[in-house]
Amino acid sequence: MNLTIEKNIKLENPETRSFLADSFYIENNEKRPLIIFVHGYKGYKDWGAWNVMAKKFAKAGFFFVKFNFSHNGTTIEDPFNFGDLEAFGNNNYSKELSDLGFVIDHFITDPHVDPEKVILIGHSRGGGISIIKTFEDERINGLITLASVDTLERFPTGNAFENWKNSGVYFVLNGRTKQEMPHYYQFYENYEQNEHRFDVERATEMAKAHVLVIHGTDDEAVEVKQAEHLHILNPNSELFLIENANHTFGAKEPWTEEELPKDLNAVTEKCIDFINKKMR
Repeated sequence: MNLTIEKNIKLENPETRSFLADSFYIENNEKRPLIIFVHGYKGYKDWGAWNVMAKKFAKAGFFFVKFNFSHNGTTIEDPFNFGDLEAFGNNNYSKELSDLGFVIDHFITDPHVDPEKVILIGHSRGGGISIIKTFEDERINGLITLASVDTLERFPTGNAFENWKNSGVYFVLNGRTKQEMPHYYQFYENYEQNEHRFDVERATEMAKAHVLVIHGTDDEAVEVKQAEHLHILNPNSELFLIENANHTFGAKEPWTEEELPKDLNAVTEKCIDFINKKMR
C-alpha cells in the first residue's frame, strides 16, 4: 500500500490570497471519492491529530484533502503558528467560502479523483461553512459535520457589541498560544450584508447531499443540542452522538502519537462507513 502525501501545496486564490493544502491518497489507477476537510475557528490543517486522521481516510480508499483558510492567521512560510494576526482579524465568511470553492475547483480535476463523488467534512465553524457550500454547490454530494455550529451568527452582544462597533476591533484570547486574536468589525459587516446567504438553518433544510451529523455529548465549545437541531432541520440526515466526547473528540495540540484518540477514531470509522454505504 503506497501512501502518497503531498504537503503544503500552494494555492493562489485571486479573491483572497495564497494558502496551503495537503493531499493524502493511495497510489493506484482507481478514481476515488474526494474528501475535503474544513477546519474551524482558531483551527488550521496541521492541528492536533488531523494528519493521523487524513492517513486513515487515505488508506480506506479516499482522496483526502485538508487546507488552511487564507485568513486563518497562519502563513505560507509557517503553517503551524498564528503569525499573521492582521489576516486573522480580516477574515470573514465570504473569504472562507471563496477559499473552499477554490479548493474544490483545484482538486476535483485531479486524475485520482472521481468528480461525481465530493464530500465535505467540516469541524466546528467549518461545519457551518460546509453546510452553506453544500447547498450552494451541486457538485457536493456528501456532507459530514463534526461538532458543528447551527448558526454563523456568533458575535458579541449588548455592550460588548457596541464597544466592538465603536472601536472597530475586539480581541479573543487563544488559550493555547496566549495570543490576543483580533476581530475587526468588517467581520460583522460582511455577515450583515450576506445574512440570507449565511443562513445555516436554511442551507441545512435545502441541502440535497447525503448528510451525517456527528457530535460529542460533552462538547464544551458547541452544545450537542446544535447537532440535534441540524438533524431536525434535515430529517434525511443521520445523527451520530459520541458519549462523553469533547469538541475535538479527544485530540489536542500537539498530538505526538501514531494512533488516533479513541473518540476521533470512532468518528473516522463512522465517516468511512457512511461514505461507503451512501456513495460507493
